[in-house]
Amino acid sequence: MSTTAKYSIKDLETLSNIKSHTIRIWEKRYDILNPERTDTNIRFYTNEDLKKLLNISFLNKQGIKISKIVELSDAEINEAVQALNLSDSDNETFIENLIVAMIDLNEDAFQKVFNAAVDHLGFEVAIKDIIFKFFQQIGVMWQVGAINPAQEHFVSNIVRQKIIVATEELNYQPNPSLPKVLLFLPENELHELSLLMYNYALRKRAYETIYLGQAVPLDSLERILEITQPNIIISLLTNSLNILDVNEIVIEISKKFSGKILISGYAIQQQKKKLPAHVEMFKDLDDLILRLESLV
Repeated sequence: MSTTAKYSIKDLETLSNIKSHTIRIWEKRYDILNPERTDTNIRFYTNEDLKKLLNISFLNKQGIKISKIVELSDAEINEAVQALNLSDSDNETFIENLIVAMIDLNEDAFQKVFNAAVDHLGFEVAIKDIIFKFFQQIGVMWQVGAINPAQEHFVSNIVRQKIIVATEELNYQPNPSLPKVLLFLPENELHELSLLMYNYALRKRAYETIYLGQAVPLDSLERILEITQPNIIISLLTNSLNILDVNEIVIEISKKFSGKILISGYAIQQQKKKLPAHVEMFKDLDDLILRLESLV
């Protein structure tokens, strides 16, 4: 896979939240970006262009005039960004700074932004409103060949560890009057960040959870259910390879478990077949919590 990004100006707008019209004005007036051209003469931008634009946007949001920013060298812009306090930043700015840290594989910078977001919003809201949306932006970057698997693994493992540590630090005392919840991902499902976060959120609310993690063979599920006796199952189907047989996976789970099954993810959202009566789709963490509360 090529790691040379080829962003259109629309891609830059999506990732930076700066209007294409504004980017063009800044280009003409201040020469801040120098787009390259394909063999067919189509303009495109690189990761370096995106990083520079995000840093300029950050400084501009801090009240520094664009005319002053463009007088700085790239190194001076980077130094100015590092020197500023992120504590009162808005969500978009946090996400933009996470993108820059990911592109550079800069763990210190990523940790700094992550911790500032948590201090500003609290752990759960920071994950929900910043980190999950950051990963949505990564999806856009995948489409234009802007990142490679190592960069995604780099940030995913940092976030994964953060959620695990936060879960361990909870004053976890399950409430026996609440449903017992089993969380797992079926075979071929390896992206467990959302599931880890759901486990954190449920334990924070005193639900007893059994967390099995990723790639659980469905053949072993029946025995697991006999041992754990959960009231509710939560699972995710996100792998595009599973889209064709996602209904079969859901049916197999529903045959093994007669209680409430709550399921989400890209693959299940793409299929149009009717779900079994005791299976419900949920959209996100907020929707999941509402559905669980309605079952109590």
